[in-house]
Amino acid sequence: MPLAWGHVIDAVLTRARAAVFTVFGINGFLLAMWVVHIPVVQQRVGVGHAALGTLLLALAVGALMGMQATGYLADRFGSDRTTVVFAAILAVAVIGPGLATTPWQLAVALVVFGFANGALDVSMNSQAVLVERRYHRPIMAAFHGLFSMGGIAGSLVGAATLAAGIDPPVTLAAAGAVGLAAILWVARHLVRSEPTPHAPTESGTGGYSVRVILLGGVAFGLMLSEGVANDWSALQVKEHLSASDSVAALAFGAFSATMTLGRFVADRVSARIGGVAVVRYGTLVAAAGMVLVMTSPWVPLTLAGWALFGLGLSGAVPQIFTAAGNIATGTPGKNMSRVVGLGYIGFLAGPATIGWISEVSSLTVAMVVPLVCVLVAAALAPALK
Repeated sequence: MPLAWGHVIDAVLTRARAAVFTVFGINGFLLAMWVVHIPVVQQRVGVGHAALGTLLLALAVGALMGMQATGYLADRFGSDRTTVVFAAILAVAVIGPGLATTPWQLAVALVVFGFANGALDVSMNSQAVLVERRYHRPIMAAFHGLFSMGGIAGSLVGAATLAAGIDPPVTLAAAGAVGLAAILWVARHLVRSEPTPHAPTESGTGGYSVRVILLGGVAFGLMLSEGVANDWSALQVKEHLSASDSVAALAFGAFSATMTLGRFVADRVSARIGGVAVVRYGTLVAAAGMVLVMTSPWVPLTLAGWALFGLGLSGAVPQIFTAAGNIATGTPGKNMSRVVGLGYIGFLAGPATIGWISEVSSLTVAMVVPLVCVLVAAALAPALK
């Protein structure tokens, strides 16, 4: 009987992990489906690059609002319920930008899409922490790996449908239907989390405990660095080494590949050496990669630098989210929403900061910002204990 019961427990946990994998994958898939359609939507709405940049801020504002609101909702109703609700809303909301024909319509659609995406980010990471806790071993990084895989799948599907001349609203509606069906299918396997409206508090600033501030600060620096790589890696190679557009694009490819692969091995590494070591040594590897990027006179060595940068960052952010979900003080939902929110601010602020610095210097010189960020993260790694 004990053996049979153990098998039941294992099966339940396996299904729960698969369900959370699905949620992360669908999130990455739907987000990528929007990203690949940005040029088409821009043309349909009839706005320039500057106006589009302003409209994209609506998505960011919506995401930050969703992250903060979901901290309370996850504590009040459970992360399993909020994950299902906001994943379903995201699956429907992805259609909105494809239907927009005016800037105001697009702004509203992006606020809704951003709110659902930010809310889901907090909910699914909180749910992942619960599953990881029951596994009694690190599995968080693999969830983030599935998010990356979902993004790759979305990019490929979006590119294929655009090449086939399929109308974006049709493509986005189909993607939303697939996402909605998948979420509803796995919803029953998520871990039921009990509401935790009250918990011991810790002195801090504005309701933020000292540990939340430290973890949020590390998340800010790491996600700022990731945002810089996403937006500026290809341009840095093109400007610094006078590379062609096709060769320069390999920089982002190298970063993305090692970031994705690293997330699938980071859990095993964390189980052996601990989350603190993963962040400390991972960020030092990232720092070494960035030094290569800034100093290398050869394209292959520069690409290797971007690959090292992605590998070093790959396992660090999942460790931060695991630590945030296991803080003894405060409530899990609010702690997660605050740490994720601070990280997301860094993700948005990084590319803009690099742009400003490069106006008066160069992109390569501006890379000192992510270099400093990963070195500070290495120094603050003990905050995960």
